[in-house]
Amino acid sequence: MTQQQSIRRRGLAAGSLAAAVGLLATALATTPSVAAAGPAVPFGSHQFPYTAGTLKPSGTQAAVDQQVVTTYKAWKSAFVRQNCGNGWYQVLSPDADHPYVAEGQGYGMVVTALMAGADPDAKKIFDGLVKYTLAHPSVNNSALLAAEQDPSCKSVDGSDSATDGDLDVAYGLLLADKQWGSGGTYDYKELAVKHIAGIKKSEVNATTQLMLLGDWSGSGESHHWITRSSDWLIDHFRAFRTATGDSAWDTIRTAHQNLITSQQSKYAASTGLLADFVVNTNGTPKPASGKVLESSHDGDFGWNACRDPWRIATDAVTSGDAASLASARKLNAWIKAKTGGDPNKIGTGYHLNGSAFESGKDMAFTAPFAVVALTDPGSQTWLDALWGKLAATPVDPKLYYGASVQLQSMIVASGNYWVP
Repeated sequence: MTQQQSIRRRGLAAGSLAAAVGLLATALATTPSVAAAGPAVPFGSHQFPYTAGTLKPSGTQAAVDQQVVTTYKAWKSAFVRQNCGNGWYQVLSPDADHPYVAEGQGYGMVVTALMAGADPDAKKIFDGLVKYTLAHPSVNNSALLAAEQDPSCKSVDGSDSATDGDLDVAYGLLLADKQWGSGGTYDYKELAVKHIAGIKKSEVNATTQLMLLGDWSGSGESHHWITRSSDWLIDHFRAFRTATGDSAWDTIRTAHQNLITSQQSKYAASTGLLADFVVNTNGTPKPASGKVLESSHDGDFGWNACRDPWRIATDAVTSGDAASLASARKLNAWIKAKTGGDPNKIGTGYHLNGSAFESGKDMAFTAPFAVVALTDPGSQTWLDALWGKLAATPVDPKLYYGASVQLQSMIVASGNYWVP
């Protein structure tokens, strides 16, 4: 409905100009179509307070928000591209196996939807990412996204899916539905529900209710009883339950929370650390022993599991769930003690007992610990030290992975994350 159509026509006389102006002003202020032109939850509006007791970085909220916007602008400049025409947008991943990966497109969709209001181009970029994902379906399930594309944006390496990318694509679509509605170029809600159904069908182990590595690891495949801890996105499962009304997502969520709790208790009682990969899910789940997919450190807290503190704590602060809160606090207590409260001492790889096996530094490992720090009322000084580190670390255009984790951890830590 246009602004003019929203005014009920009453055969206004020539002398009724003032009344007409008044009616138009009222229409401009109240017509839903006008309000819908912008995002429903603009960045910085803080419409969804976190659970009581959650910390936030010291300083004014406006200053904290601005630090996120600054990092976002640098991330966007470094990694958001239109390299392949067709009206597509892509997130570039120069440090991955291929220049475009599903994980990156998922990150882009979630980030862009959350930053709407701070970036006037958010919807345009989001729609370009949607167009790209729709043009690159998995060969196994066309509702899912092919995991990798080459420099010409052609899907490669089997054109099958990667679970983490699909989880974020679906979540991003749900955010977009809340932000902009689903009456435009794309029906975000319909696309989200279709994607969620694809995830349930092809990326959830029907026996264990745990996430598979992708739609390629179905029944009979050698990795079928392996799950990756960075795919255990508890808040996403809550959103999928709300969007679909399917109680299976409650079962799936609970299975993952129980696994997090048991893995911490059995294999990392003093640290809370989780392994990149957990095997034997059809029996007694345990950390991988040696290489099962990526490296000899598949059973350690490595380049996949480094994201777990961010993901677990995100559910803790948005839902207040006791299990997520307990798991996040274990991680926070360990890393704070391990580093003596110095974020510069966070390394890039730990055995589950807390001993380091790498001495590098990377935002992919450092940033997630700022999110778990939110959950401990006694960690304000530690949180502020972490926040200062994140805010002062420039985006490295060669390191898409660390920068993407850094930005998303900052979005959560600043109080700007929400669950649709």
